[in-house]
Amino acid sequence: MSETGRKTALLEEFKPQNILKPEDYESYIGQERVEELKRLAEPVIGKGWSNVNSTLIGGGVSEILRSAIPLARGLGVQANWYVIKGTDDFFSVTKKFHNLLQGVDQPISMKEIFGAYLDTIDRNARNTLIAADMVVIHDPQPAAMIMNGVIFGNTLWRCHIDTSAPNQIVWRFLLPYINQCAGAIFTTPEFVGPGLQVPLYQISPCIDPKKEKNHQHSDSEALDILTPLFDEHDVDPERPILTAISRYDIHKNQSTILKAFKRLREEKNFNSLPYLIFLGNTATDDPEGGAMLETLKQEAGDDPDVRFWIGVENNEQVLGALMHIALGFIHVSTKEGFGLVVSEALWQGTPVIGSRVGGITMQVLDGYTGYLVDPMDVETIAAKMARLLDYPDEAATMGIQGRNHVRKHFLLPELIRHYLILLRFYSGVSQELPEFRLTDLAYSEIIHAMRRPHPFLPRL
Repeated sequence: MSETGRKTALLEEFKPQNILKPEDYESYIGQERVEELKRLAEPVIGKGWSNVNSTLIGGGVSEILRSAIPLARGLGVQANWYVIKGTDDFFSVTKKFHNLLQGVDQPISMKEIFGAYLDTIDRNARNTLIAADMVVIHDPQPAAMIMNGVIFGNTLWRCHIDTSAPNQIVWRFLLPYINQCAGAIFTTPEFVGPGLQVPLYQISPCIDPKKEKNHQHSDSEALDILTPLFDEHDVDPERPILTAISRYDIHKNQSTILKAFKRLREEKNFNSLPYLIFLGNTATDDPEGGAMLETLKQEAGDDPDVRFWIGVENNEQVLGALMHIALGFIHVSTKEGFGLVVSEALWQGTPVIGSRVGGITMQVLDGYTGYLVDPMDVETIAAKMARLLDYPDEAATMGIQGRNHVRKHFLLPELIRHYLILLRFYSGVSQELPEFRLTDLAYSEIIHAMRRPHPFLPRL
């Protein structure tokens, strides 16, 4: 089924300002991989791929879709992205969903679930129609849209978080919605929650090398970009810099980074003291970010070597330049779906100290692209900081290896390749099961094929 007319009275629609061609990425991935993308796309030109999530700005999902939609369109796919609207109460309860699904114990009431959440879903569903060959619903926020009768086509739930040990109340509430889907996509098999009865797939998030923050600067270019901020925040560019860049969230564990940085200076004498620079903003669907930032500032106190850069001008340009100039990047989340920022740092040639958590382990290869640590191990994190400072040549080598690792596995065309394969499969163009499928055919899918063939699923 090609995409039909859509009426979106409440859902905001992303309208890309430009279209990306696969040839735009040839300098990053080579001609052979560009030609493979075009070969995969040719039979699905004109087919529809729609996405639904909860924010246009902030967070990894919107970061990915802002580039994925233009590139898919450049390949001839009718790609779209819609955003549900929510109140503060809605985003508060879905933030609780996010935390509870990842094992954080906090109270949640039935009023929040059936009021703030489902009432918001119902309002978004009014006068809404999304029809496409493949519709991807991202994370818990819009999950209940699946059963409101407003989405037509093969619907897949894309889970960007770790649901391996979820809070049972929230998981049992969401599970019937997810099991109505034609499949579910996870970043890694370890994230798959219990009780799923649909086909499962693995797709890694990816970064767009064409985005401004992923431009690979020379040292002099990076210094030119950062000089105004260095002057404003009294930073000596001759001193080494360690940096941490993320939104402010309990799982990002910035407090432990602060503790490790303090331990580093207690246990080691430096000819040139390092700085620790935090750079980050909060996402529009994360009501806890501001409070987390204030707590972190209080913990840092008047430490003369810690800086917080918030709401900087030319944020993406500054982000890329800071990652490039830093001697090391620290990202020790206690929970992490993937952590796009890790690939961004590696792409800039900067080694990463990352936690042995979630998708970070796919990016940080211990001793090769950086160092893996336990997220709460202050002593080891401080020791790895010291090693980066003591052995800059080793750090530089790991940075080069990290850049090559990202080039092979975590650039945007690789993500589009996976979605093209899914679109070919679910539109009936290809009968071949995707190679990144994690499960055999689900019972429900077999029954559909035998008794009442679904118009959007391939015959078996």
